[in-house]
Amino acid sequence: MEFFRIKKDIPFMRHALVFNVVSALTFVAAVFFLLHRGLHLSVEFTGGTVMELRYQQAANLERIRHTLESIGYEQPEATGFGTAHDVMLRLPVVKGITPKDASVQVFDALCKAESGSLKQIDTVTAKGEHVVKQSCAGAGDVELVSLQKVEFVGPQVGDELTQNGLNALVMVVIGVMIYLAVRFEWKFAVAAIIANLHDVVIILGFFAFFQWEFSLTVLAGVLAVLGYSVNESVVIFDRIRENFRKQRKASVQEVIDNAITSTISRTIITHGCTQMMVLSMLFLGGPTLHFFAMALTIGICFGIYSSVFVAAAVAMWLGVKREDLIKPIKEKDETDGAVV
Repeated sequence: MEFFRIKKDIPFMRHALVFNVVSALTFVAAVFFLLHRGLHLSVEFTGGTVMELRYQQAANLERIRHTLESIGYEQPEATGFGTAHDVMLRLPVVKGITPKDASVQVFDALCKAESGSLKQIDTVTAKGEHVVKQSCAGAGDVELVSLQKVEFVGPQVGDELTQNGLNALVMVVIGVMIYLAVRFEWKFAVAAIIANLHDVVIILGFFAFFQWEFSLTVLAGVLAVLGYSVNESVVIFDRIRENFRKQRKASVQEVIDNAITSTISRTIITHGCTQMMVLSMLFLGGPTLHFFAMALTIGICFGIYSSVFVAAAVAMWLGVKREDLIKPIKEKDETDGAVV
């Protein structure tokens, strides 16, 4: 499917050096901010307190975040789960306050925001165990908010999640290299990995520069960008291989320019539709999906750029040629093996 067709090839590779210099400068800037400012890691990585609350009425997440900000928590993470009445809070470690005291302080502030007072309720579990739960009661002893669960995520768990995230990133990179090396040629594999790592580092650089919170959700977005960017590179590489078969007299640069130009319509359709969905999450998904959508938005924009100007150019500079992708046809012996 095509919206339009460009009759004359656009000379992308003629300007490849200029665009890759821009990419290199952007990459260096991203690495600088990563080393200088670092990532603003969420509770999953640094450790902290996780609280689950249940409201009698539908929870007002904006008021909950405002209350948490008023007692000193910057960029508090309050998300709904299950139903509109259930809320999960992820609170970072605060110096000088134990996790237990922090949970009591937070629950007390949220209770006062609902015009209630703290109360302890003795309940019996299904196993017959007596459990004392914190509750917030209002006028007429009506329960407004109940504290369902409190957990502390220790630094050791955060380190383990960090290591697992890095392992996932490394395995994706290795898997992509093996796939491209088998399907195409090792030069394409190297070019694609350079382009993909370029995208990932730039995304991380944006998060380091603006100090946006980097959570497991954002990590999932980064891994999604890796697969998404590879897909674009594969489309271009596949068209390059096809052009090598059709355009026998064309140079490598002309083949690559034609491959990129002929896939522009497809690129606009695919990325345009994807970006519309991502923008809907960015503007309508609320704080829960905001940074996830932000990572995808940055990744999609730079993924298109890197597939065209980085991956294809690196493959050209590595010396990819027709013989790398198309095996020469062996001439058949005229005697057909017969011996007189």
